[in-house]
Amino acid sequence: MIPMAITMGDASGVGPEIVLRQYAAGELDDNVLVYGDAEILRAGGELLGLSLELHVVTKPDDRVSGRLNVIDLARLEAGDLTPGVLNKRSGRAARDYVEKATLDALEATVAGVVTLPMNKQATQMSDQSFVGHTEFIAGLCGVTNFSMMLTTSDVAVSHVSTHVALSEAIGLVTAQRVGNVIELTHNTLARFIENPRIAVCGLNPHAGEHGVFGTEDMEIIAPAIASANDKGMKVSGPHPADTVFYQAIHKDQHDAIICMYHDQGHAPMKLVGFESAVNATIGLPIIRTSVDHGTAFDIAWQGKAFTSSLAHALDYAWKLTGH
Repeated sequence: MIPMAITMGDASGVGPEIVLRQYAAGELDDNVLVYGDAEILRAGGELLGLSLELHVVTKPDDRVSGRLNVIDLARLEAGDLTPGVLNKRSGRAARDYVEKATLDALEATVAGVVTLPMNKQATQMSDQSFVGHTEFIAGLCGVTNFSMMLTTSDVAVSHVSTHVALSEAIGLVTAQRVGNVIELTHNTLARFIENPRIAVCGLNPHAGEHGVFGTEDMEIIAPAIASANDKGMKVSGPHPADTVFYQAIHKDQHDAIICMYHDQGHAPMKLVGFESAVNATIGLPIIRTSVDHGTAFDIAWQGKAFTSSLAHALDYAWKLTGH
């Protein structure tokens, strides 16, 4: 079976710690392959007092049962393990893990990529163009039409824009972009939901309230919804963002929600699924999911970070493969 790649994330944060603790708890099977630094994982295992049977492989077929199988990029040494400290070397290394895993996924030597957190500031110390995981992976894949989708067991949420200033996000709400995100979301969920029900948020309070609070909802978003329905998709809205999550989660009226900007979708999803939400990038030629939290420098390598997020991200990645 082709394994799923896990990138261990920034060594100063909780990513490698989560991998080690999940492995020590017997919660990582043989069908995963960790992309990272073996020396960091060994040093981290000692720091946490964990029993670690690590096996360095050069290709996915070299995996050994019962071991933590690692593609060792050898970017860092044990002395580079600096818990909770911004580190240029670990920031660059975290970028390299993602690059290698993504290229392997494009070659179909791994089934997909599950990413653990990077620290944007640390990575930007060596790559000023770095914006985030999602944009970096999309660039490696040569894709410009993509979106971030957050998922829980109750609902999926896709975004018209993510890591931009709010003033810029408003300008990015175009009929074409809204329509693209609707279609990307539909195509992703249609892998395992027949005719998914998609709700589209308005941009303005109360979805503009018939133009009282702005006209974008009527003039831009509503036509995109109509076009999607003409293509055979099941789409409704624009809905007021302050009620649509209740309708989806408590009334089971929607399978997915399209949000116009980062916090419109992230804030409610962090509330309802902080430890279980999964971040998926849709529109890529590969499968990519991620835990929905950051590097948590304040608690890194203290044994405090919850580890279930990685299990959820792995489960959703396999779900997208049809496994």
